[in-house]
Amino acid sequence: MISVQGITKRYGSIVAVDRASFEVARGEVVGFLGPNGAGKTTTMRMLTGTLQPDEGTIRFDGRPISDNLTGAKARVGYLPEANPLYDDMLVCEFLEYVARLRGMDDAAGRTGIERAVEETGLEEVFFRPISEISKGFRQRTGMAGAILHEPEILVLDEPTEGLDPNQRVEIRKLVNSLGGDRTVILSTHVMQEVEATCDRLLIISKGAITADGTVAELMDAGRGISRYTVEAEGDGVAEALARLPGVADQAIEAVNGRTRVRLETTGDHELRPEIFNLATERGWVLWELHRERATLEQVFRELTMDDGGEPEDGGEEREHGEEGGEE
Repeated sequence: MISVQGITKRYGSIVAVDRASFEVARGEVVGFLGPNGAGKTTTMRMLTGTLQPDEGTIRFDGRPISDNLTGAKARVGYLPEANPLYDDMLVCEFLEYVARLRGMDDAAGRTGIERAVEETGLEEVFFRPISEISKGFRQRTGMAGAILHEPEILVLDEPTEGLDPNQRVEIRKLVNSLGGDRTVILSTHVMQEVEATCDRLLIISKGAITADGTVAELMDAGRGISRYTVEAEGDGVAEALARLPGVADQAIEAVNGRTRVRLETTGDHELRPEIFNLATERGWVLWELHRERATLEQVFRELTMDDGGEPEDGGEEREHGEEGGEE
């Protein structure tokens, strides 16, 4: 449904997005991850038509969105990281305002608002001032505004930013329910949300796409580095462990007269049997031995470890006065 081919966006000498290419199938929920300053927000704004790439093409169903930018924007619902609400409006007034901005007549607007309110669970705050509702309901209000015109594509930039754990769970459930009929692109720093909601992940670093695959595929790709924790009582523990095959790094600490070593290894070689045999041969008392399963956070860090992450992503757009509203 979405095809991005070699898009580049520059702000003066800064290359915010560098020849990024990827595709998203209809109905997919895709997580878009990257450090601050990596180019996530810029890419998402180009997908919504708010920004235009300096190079490359974005296509919806095979047609460049630049051929009919207004028509392309009508197919997209967008929730920016800075949720653009008006505190002096009631929730119902804000949604009516968004419907008018979308060019919906009164009948279509009422129908769209009723459906969006039901999907996002806003019934209890529908007639309350936005200034008096919780952050969780504010995010729901922003999402309702993004979906009331029944977009085929939903772009959510950090939808759970600033929410407490309970509110995060509720918004996560909401995102799950919004997927299926819609194609969803979700930017977040919370790895639990990615694993719980996304069919596939795109990781961007220094403006370029560095990984593309399912959570399981990226976890498999991260298995080239393994970590072990060994705690033993005896002589020469750290020195002997350092000589095991594939050991790239170790951290050593003393714990109640014992030696605890954290090993980092490369390759797929399983060291636990060798460590156990080594302890038996040398007469060590083995207090702890386990291998850590690679986490999505570790894989993410490995794929983006050279990205300094500054300035804050999206800062260039604000600095240059680009739009950030409902479109």
